[in-house]
Amino acid sequence: MEQKSIPYGRHHVTEEDIQAVHDTLLSDYLAQGPRVEEFEKKFAAYVGAKYAVAVMNGTAALHLSALALEVSEKSKVITTPITFAASANCIRYCGGKVVFSDIDPQTALIDIPAVEKLLQQAPAGTYQGIIPVDFAGYPVNMEQLRKVADKYGLWIIEDACHAPGGYFIDSSGEKQSCGNGKFADLTVFSFHPVKHITTGEGGIITTNNEALYRKLILLRSHGITKDPDLMSQNDGGWYYEMQMLGYNYRLPEINAALGISQLKRAEAGIERRREIAKRYDEALSGVVESMKPSDSVGHAYHLYVIKVSGRKEVYDKLREKGIFSQIHYIPVHTLPYYQSLGYKTGSLPHAEHYYEQCLSIPIYPTLTDEQVEYVIRTIKEVV
Repeated sequence: MEQKSIPYGRHHVTEEDIQAVHDTLLSDYLAQGPRVEEFEKKFAAYVGAKYAVAVMNGTAALHLSALALEVSEKSKVITTPITFAASANCIRYCGGKVVFSDIDPQTALIDIPAVEKLLQQAPAGTYQGIIPVDFAGYPVNMEQLRKVADKYGLWIIEDACHAPGGYFIDSSGEKQSCGNGKFADLTVFSFHPVKHITTGEGGIITTNNEALYRKLILLRSHGITKDPDLMSQNDGGWYYEMQMLGYNYRLPEINAALGISQLKRAEAGIERRREIAKRYDEALSGVVESMKPSDSVGHAYHLYVIKVSGRKEVYDKLREKGIFSQIHYIPVHTLPYYQSLGYKTGSLPHAEHYYEQCLSIPIYPTLTDEQVEYVIRTIKEVV
């Protein structure tokens, strides 16, 4: 049977989703209404955090997180080169300096021992924070990273844009969900169309820190408050105060309505992703290398990444057969903007070697068993 084009990721919108957006369009609010707050509360409950602040996209979530933690031109922050550029750019938006630490070649996650080595070699106070990335949906062991961060007095922004529903098992045997706020000061998620749930465009920040939560609320909306308890004076019902320089990063009501509806089937989507990943693991073992998670990890499988030699040839041949794989990611330190700042190719060998081989193959909840088998069959033919 001839296959239609199969992308590496695809959004899934149901009649229930459409009805949720339709109802919101007919409601009294399209902006700054009740559905954003409802979405925030339901998402916070989903990941096990106390607070959530919804914003217009994942990049805005990263930027506001950096602002809330007072990143400035004096700040030096560590992150991974295997991520989308926004994980590093949020520090540059605030004038800070980014330092890339190499990855663990087994997981493609930031190498925690390498991070600690960077910290050991620098004078006390050199670094202010760390931005780990739950790459592809593989959770970073935040318990281990928190110990390192506390030792050196650093904050953590967990970039979990790939990992809602992901978790790891901590040293006491407890399941720790990505974004639950136990180890990271702030965690960011993205609701881009190919993510686990979508709001069209959107993002959210979760935290257990009330002071940071209140700061994020202000920063999201121009730094303005109408809360009488927070204002220095109150001239009447119309009165507001701008208490800091903020941004218009608010999420519209229709986006939040879509998110609320999509969240209802988030667990079913994770289960399907894991089913597909298991089938790939079984069928492609010995054909290609993949990054299988340890037993102590609940991989969220935003991506399923394989490693192949002759990657471009494999990529092109898959496209010829209607399979649109993707590359995640070009190491951030090799991008022209970062090269212009003095970052050097060759400085992070594990990340650069990973990039030469990585290929993300299709994985999303509506991928059919027939399509999965076609992807497997085709990879075996071309590799």
